[in-house]
Amino acid sequence: MEPPAASLPREAAEDIALPVGLIRLPTRHNPVLQQVLERVNADAELHALWHAQNVNAVDRLGMSDHGPVHMQIVANIALKLLRLLVERSITPSLVVNYALVYGLGDSDAEVVVVLAALMHDLGMSIHRLDHEHYSLFIAQPLLDSLLNVLYPPAPRAIMRSEILHAIIAHRAGGKPLTLEAGIVRVADALDMTKGRSRIAFENGRVNIHSVSAAAVEKVEITTGEEKAIRIHILMNNSAGIYQVDELMKDKLRDSGLERYVEIEAITAGSSEKKLVRLFRI
Repeated sequence: MEPPAASLPREAAEDIALPVGLIRLPTRHNPVLQQVLERVNADAELHALWHAQNVNAVDRLGMSDHGPVHMQIVANIALKLLRLLVERSITPSLVVNYALVYGLGDSDAEVVVVLAALMHDLGMSIHRLDHEHYSLFIAQPLLDSLLNVLYPPAPRAIMRSEILHAIIAHRAGGKPLTLEAGIVRVADALDMTKGRSRIAFENGRVNIHSVSAAAVEKVEITTGEEKAIRIHILMNNSAGIYQVDELMKDKLRDSGLERYVEIEAITAGSSEKKLVRLFRI
């Protein structure tokens, strides 16, 4: 039985994704996505790029994880978000615009969000600055290789453009034009739990980003009561509100998902953890 597509605990994702970069997703009877995933896991060039982008992010800039663990988590979250929306009869943009002409459906939209999630930070292998733009020209030949044979030339061109749009739209100030791009943008922001800031703390890189991430214990994504998606964020300290108010809300704004998402953030327990004392700042 396949595991549910959801926000994986970071420790579990580390066990899955490192050191070989193996990505696991619930393909749920989507044979094209399964074939794409097999190709992804066999692509040594893609794995090397994930390594390089994390070297720049963590080793050279002291940032949070941007390697295969982050890719694994964001891809699972994106797939979960898309499936929750489809279950509520919300149609992916790929289907709205291209079903009649190219026969593309919900299963192809899953391929779009997964590949965009897995490639959204490839430009970090070059530089943090403008990495979203660099990701485009790095991703294009990889996409041609991964999608070759699985799609005829015309549908493959549409898929490639939709994936590249989702990649560029995840940038700060990006305005997604498709449901799928909005999903990737929001999924990227939802990898916010404390494990992502662990390396920064251990290396003495302490700032509002790492402190606030350390305050987030768990992110749960389920079917909403009033809306299609409910995001429950459990914090051990109110510092985590920065992740929600400044980062999460910024990604959700203009994503196209605002009307489909309800967010609840709570601090667990009667007393908060003292993050400054805990990490000896």
